[in-house]
Amino acid sequence: MTDLLRVLPHFPVGQFARLIPVLEKHAVSTSDLLSLEAADIGKRTRLPLLDVKRLCSAVLDALHSELGVSTTVPRPRQQAKAGSEAGPGLEGPNGGGRAAPEQFDAEHTPASSLGGTAASLSAQWQTISTLDGELDRALGGGIPAGYVTEVTGESGAGKTQFLLTLLLSAQLPPPHGLGRPALYISTEAPLSTRRLTQMLSANPLFQRLPPSQRPSLDNIISTVTPDLESQDHILTFQVPVEVERRGIGLLVVDSVAANYRAEFERSGGSQHGSNMGVRTAELVKLGMHLRDLAQRHNLAVVVSNQVADRFSSGSSSSGITPSFQTPASSLHRLPPQPQPPRQTQESPLATRSRAPPQPQLPPSSSVSSSLPSSSLPQQPPPPPPLFNPDETDNNNTLPQQPSHPALLLDHQQRWFTGWGDEPSSSPSLAAGPLKTPSLGLVWTTQVAGRIALFRRPAAYTYQQGKGGWRRWMKVVFASHVAGTGPGLEGAVEFEVWMGGLRSTSASGMGVESGDGNETKEG
Repeated sequence: MTDLLRVLPHFPVGQFARLIPVLEKHAVSTSDLLSLEAADIGKRTRLPLLDVKRLCSAVLDALHSELGVSTTVPRPRQQAKAGSEAGPGLEGPNGGGRAAPEQFDAEHTPASSLGGTAASLSAQWQTISTLDGELDRALGGGIPAGYVTEVTGESGAGKTQFLLTLLLSAQLPPPHGLGRPALYISTEAPLSTRRLTQMLSANPLFQRLPPSQRPSLDNIISTVTPDLESQDHILTFQVPVEVERRGIGLLVVDSVAANYRAEFERSGGSQHGSNMGVRTAELVKLGMHLRDLAQRHNLAVVVSNQVADRFSSGSSSSGITPSFQTPASSLHRLPPQPQPPRQTQESPLATRSRAPPQPQLPPSSSVSSSLPSSSLPQQPPPPPPLFNPDETDNNNTLPQQPSHPALLLDHQQRWFTGWGDEPSSSPSLAAGPLKTPSLGLVWTTQVAGRIALFRRPAAYTYQQGKGGWRRWMKVVFASHVAGTGPGLEGAVEFEVWMGGLRSTSASGMGVESGDGNETKEG
């Protein structure tokens, strides 16, 4: 029941002040009030049945009002309950205890009509363009308003250049933008106004617009949050006020991971686990706040995120194979030589989801002294212990069973991080060394879409006398458009130029040289 004010912020809880504490004590959520019968909720909470029915009806009516659904006729469920409570002595209008055909048709009439149609809902869909047709096509039209989108990639991949382009295009009228100002919150470096001025003067789309519709630096509000305390204060108290006062259409946080990594990952030792627990709660709180801002004000929230390298581990990346018993002949062998580390799909998050191997049991001293080590029989591994629900130990702990390899984070993370999802038979599709977006799986569940930016060194050409970098943009997952494919399959190659970002053709365009014309990006 603790989610009632989050689902319905304006629900009149004062009318049900006596019921709310009891429902919270028994962990009755809003979905339980809508899906369970009132009698079941009454048995669970020991509350009066009429009060529970009144609360369920009030929650349902509040949801209808919030979603724009108008009730035209009484609901069939309430009419059926009213007929059953009338008793056998009360009959219908034409006798016999059955309702008339007209009454039966009225009960089966659709009880409500939606407040919006498909045309009206599609008209409300708004996106912010990247000012390039190929990039917008991969993004399903651009960055959607009303959602939280993440842009991740290594340093120099073009994350900041991507965000600066959105700051200008958000001011354009539809269909390129929202026609509203933008708010930029930086955690590392101040806003590069010189780079924005360069984009305004070099992009031909801005030059073709009349002066009244042309983006301006006056419509970009920026601030710097050097620590986590100032970041929380600005996002919680000052940003909602500025959004309502100025009609902000785009909120950019660059980057979301910098202050969290500095605050919670700098101290190790015994407090590392507790720090991660506190960080998880803070990330969930931040995600809920950003989603609420995006949905309430129909603005686009775009955050950039850093990445970390995936280090190899000694265990296999395909799964876990616990060894139950070691042969005695292996006890007298020399220790194996250290092998070079292998690159796997392992990340620091995956190590916590891996079950620890069971200890190895050496043979007894009497057996090992009487028999040669080579003649000792190798016993088959014992079957795993069966769990008996009737037997409980004093610690109330269940036997830990090894997880299936396909359920481990080591295997699953390739589908939502953006790295490692290419098939092993196609090394040309690999996006480079394996990376993992910062803030882990907890933050991944808070965003509606993830865009990954990659870069590779381009081959040096002696004819042109230059090398450089090649860059790609990939949609890892999104709520409004399908992903672009494994690895670099379907990814859009782009380059950073004076006017912003633009896609390149397959003929070799997009190789940025190091002759001084390349723009520095984050």
